[in-house]
Amino acid sequence: MRVDEKSNEITHAPHLLRQVDLRGVVVSGDAMFDQRQLSIQIVQAQGDYLWIVKDNQEGLREEIEVLFQPHRKRAGTSAPPTDFRTARTVEKGHGRIDKRTIIVSSLLAGYSTWPHLAQVFKLESQRTNALGVMETKVRYGVTSLPADLANAARLLELTRGHWGIENGLHYRRDATLREDHAQVRMGHAPQMLAVLNNTVLGLFARLGLTNVAEARRAFAYHFDRALASRIA
Repeated sequence: MRVDEKSNEITHAPHLLRQVDLRGVVVSGDAMFDQRQLSIQIVQAQGDYLWIVKDNQEGLREEIEVLFQPHRKRAGTSAPPTDFRTARTVEKGHGRIDKRTIIVSSLLAGYSTWPHLAQVFKLESQRTNALGVMETKVRYGVTSLPADLANAARLLELTRGHWGIENGLHYRRDATLREDHAQVRMGHAPQMLAVLNNTVLGLFARLGLTNVAEARRAFAYHFDRALASRIA
């Protein structure tokens, strides 16, 4: 859906979602989309939401951050009860080690005023490169999915799936296919360029080609191979 110059994605998201059957669907989004009314719309359409929460929802972020802060022990007191559940993944490849840890809780479900809130989570990502330099990122999030439908491992999978779309589609369009550097701005040309780039990435995926930059170079040199490709 085209976003006008004087508008933004938030105003178009409700219109776009009304055109989609959301029954049984999990809608994920970055911090831009963690809006109350959008969350209500998705749940009323029998779907579920999963949002990353940042400072645009300052009160909600503070609630989650405080929940996951380590308890300070004091003499004569005990730690408050928690229901924290954890899942982890460790992957090696491309000269780095990626560790992801998610901590999930349902304690805010009956406390927070966020609509249809069922679980909150803290996601910590650690990346160590070949030189041993470590980079750590912490994100917080909310979801309407209850624990019996999405445990910690499932929420970790869903968050990774969201960033997989971001990296597999948007980054490839913006950087690899250099859409951000395009000078086409008149009429419907930008939309057509986006459609063509999506088509190219879709064809590469159907052909099992994961290295888009390499595939571009190969087809640019042997363009007859692209014309001769047959996809069922």
